[in-house]
Amino acid sequence: MTSSITPSLTTTNHDRDVAGLKYVYPVLSRRAGGLSIGINFNTNNACNWRCIYCQVPDLTKGAAPDLDLQLLEEELKFFLNDVQQGSFYKRFQVEADNQVIKDIAISGNGEPTSVKNFAQAVALIGSIATKLEVLPKSRFVLITNGSLIHQQKVREGLKVLNTFGGEVWYKFDSATKEGRALFNESAQSVSNSLENIRISSELCATKLQTCLFNYKGHGFSEKEKLAYLDALKIIKTTTGVNEVMIYTLARPSMQPEASQLLALPSDVLNVIADEIRQLGFKVSVAS
Repeated sequence: MTSSITPSLTTTNHDRDVAGLKYVYPVLSRRAGGLSIGINFNTNNACNWRCIYCQVPDLTKGAAPDLDLQLLEEELKFFLNDVQQGSFYKRFQVEADNQVIKDIAISGNGEPTSVKNFAQAVALIGSIATKLEVLPKSRFVLITNGSLIHQQKVREGLKVLNTFGGEVWYKFDSATKEGRALFNESAQSVSNSLENIRISSELCATKLQTCLFNYKGHGFSEKEKLAYLDALKIIKTTTGVNEVMIYTLARPSMQPEASQLLALPSDVLNVIADEIRQLGFKVSVAS
């Protein structure tokens, strides 16, 4: 299961094939702050949203394909052993201060909760990582757009994630109908998204993650900002969410809108972060 291609890992290289495996890939993550072991269920590059900043090439609308649980188990055991006892860090030229597993993140090339046996997959990953003593020292994270959390299979998966001390990083980029349609190509209403945030926070520790960027020179418009802050006020009083992670673009989009996208400056992000903090949230910023 080894790959002959061993480039150095950087925060701008999120190649899902870098380790030569189908489901498991390494990332040096800005948000995680070190080595993140990614789990990609969406090997068909299919997602039920199409975010205009998405770095997935040939992205299509759809759900994750059937999951080969046996292969997932084999790959994850192999990879964790390679990191813990093998030559992974040396082969991939990982600097000494990043030679620690910060988290195992269910993420990848689409919406992971769309996989049919989601809860079973979460249980498998959690049990392997616990047996190999990665958990509970490292975080167990689900990165999701949250659009399917109302489904029973997803709720069951969040319950399992919670038993391993895991957490949900819930994408919430816009609180306007227009913004959600434009930025995420999502028809899900803001009210439904807020309800799913509430459900998520009741089942498992949940944080919001918001990508802010400059599209066609408009930046984070006043309309978007006011709607977002109003939504956060609702979230603060109706859910258990108390942390927001805001970030901007670090890698080129692979979508048609790429040429019209720019990262927001760190000083702009920090001003927005302060406004969010005034609502009582803990805020982290990755520029």
